[in-house]
Amino acid sequence: MDAFYASVEQRDNPELRGKPLVVGGTTNRGVVAAASYESREFGIHSAMPMRDALRRCPGLLRVRPRMAHYKSVSRQIFEIFHSFTPLVEGLSLDEAFLDVTASVALFGTPLDIARAIKEKIQTETCLTASVGVAQNKLVAKIASDLDKPDGLTVVLPDDYSARLDPLPVAVIPGIGRETLKRLEGTAISTVRDLRLAEDRVLEPVFGRFTRKTRERASGIDDRPVVPSRAEKSISAEETYDEDLTRIDAMERELLRLTERTASRLRKAGLAAGTVQIKIRQSDFKTFTRQRKAQPAVSGTDSIYAVARDLLSAWLARNPGAKIRLLGVGGSDLAPATQPDLFAAESAATGVDKTVDAIRDRFGADVLGRARTLDRR
Repeated sequence: MDAFYASVEQRDNPELRGKPLVVGGTTNRGVVAAASYESREFGIHSAMPMRDALRRCPGLLRVRPRMAHYKSVSRQIFEIFHSFTPLVEGLSLDEAFLDVTASVALFGTPLDIARAIKEKIQTETCLTASVGVAQNKLVAKIASDLDKPDGLTVVLPDDYSARLDPLPVAVIPGIGRETLKRLEGTAISTVRDLRLAEDRVLEPVFGRFTRKTRERASGIDDRPVVPSRAEKSISAEETYDEDLTRIDAMERELLRLTERTASRLRKAGLAAGTVQIKIRQSDFKTFTRQRKAQPAVSGTDSIYAVARDLLSAWLARNPGAKIRLLGVGGSDLAPATQPDLFAAESAATGVDKTVDAIRDRFGADVLGRARTLDRR
């Protein structure tokens, strides 16, 4: 999908269309989660510190992420994918590999299928997608990025060298900033350079991955499309404009994050067998703590009790800590079971579900626990 989060926001709010926009934390200490194409003209990109983005574009519009909404739109898109093939491997909410080999008899050539998918996405969601068509995942991924937004690029095996060779070496998956630094001074800047380089040049950089890297530069990839597995964890986190220094403020924010995580678990019909918290101090040192939950939990109060104990134990060992980021998550996920009708957890879960329904209808901020209201 093209600038997925930002495109959803521009679709839903006409006043945002055609303007530089980012989705991310609304504080200057947050990071950009997604950038519209208008903001990319200023050099703004995802994962950029918000402060840097605002420096590049003082008139930048900022929108807080609506992850539950993006997930709902993503489900629509993946339903479209599954209407053409059961072999769908999701990489994220807005990206997937599809193996359409067995679908040709029903829907026509791979190019026909790609066009049909794009058209259906546009018709049903009013969003655009860029599609790459190739014989393997590696080349299809590279091709999908060659003509954004709303692109459709086909790269046939006979064209691999002509299409891939001129591209910067960074298009090869696995070659990031650190690898690019190690390549400095080797005269390797394009895929062709990488494909033709001698082992004595590549081995100091790639080591035992030299052969695999050369294969990728040659467009060779034998990985199958593996249908996506169930979600492994669900979490929520937030970076704060001002460090949290008071314990009551930390616990209040922890509860807010717990509400978000627990709501997502319930909507997915899941319960967490492990509860974890994430803490990042003002000096950027990051800690995680976790504890098993028996039985698995999805209720806000049950998750918060564990999370608060974990935070209290950490604070006892780190007095005076200044917290920049907090997170709460659940892992070891399993289908939620029907609790004992006479148990306290059952009553609490019923209240949680009522709160979920009200927030879904009227907005996340319309209803909250009293303990979360004081944001001083």
